[in-house]
Amino acid sequence: MEPVSTIEGRAIPLGAKNVDTDVIIPAHWLKTITREGLGQGAFETLRAQPGNPFDDPDFAGAPILIAGDNFGCGSSREHAAWALLDLGIRAVIAPSFSDIFAGNAFKNGILAVELPQDQVDRLLEVARTDPVTLDLENQTVTTPFQDRFAFEIDAFRKHCLLEGLDEVGLTLERGDAIATYEKRQAHEMPWLAEPRENAA
Repeated sequence: MEPVSTIEGRAIPLGAKNVDTDVIIPAHWLKTITREGLGQGAFETLRAQPGNPFDDPDFAGAPILIAGDNFGCGSSREHAAWALLDLGIRAVIAPSFSDIFAGNAFKNGILAVELPQDQVDRLLEVARTDPVTLDLENQTVTTPFQDRFAFEIDAFRKHCLLEGLDEVGLTLERGDAIATYEKRQAHEMPWLAEPRENAA
């Protein structure tokens, strides 16, 4: 996955609470055999409403989404994270997230930032006219108006996001240690490498 360091740009000011995964990507989009194109179905019901922020030209290509409490609740579908990525979203800011969604977001390289409601409200206000900047290294969210909000993130998740390491990447990062272990095991337990006779 792509490394995440600084994400800067317009932020879609959604603000809605309890946005579940069926709102993020409706169930009838789950029949696809590829992740590509899921952005077309992202927030389909909301985008059907006039004046929605997703189809506002001012937010075209926005890499950040600002939402309300309990974002990503509902089912555990990983398609929700895939749809956000296909829509171009690299970070979501909200007061809280569903645990499963937060895990899926992390595994797919989406930065989920938790901030207090008053700070989210301020960012919703700024986002209507100006860009927002997320700095993962320094764990801050800033605006052109000198707002500076610090956020917490698990150290392991921060490392993985900064380095662009998914589960496969983490395994490959330990390639030398794995090779050393396999070599030692072959020496200490050679019978494990011997072909087994077919059972009668």
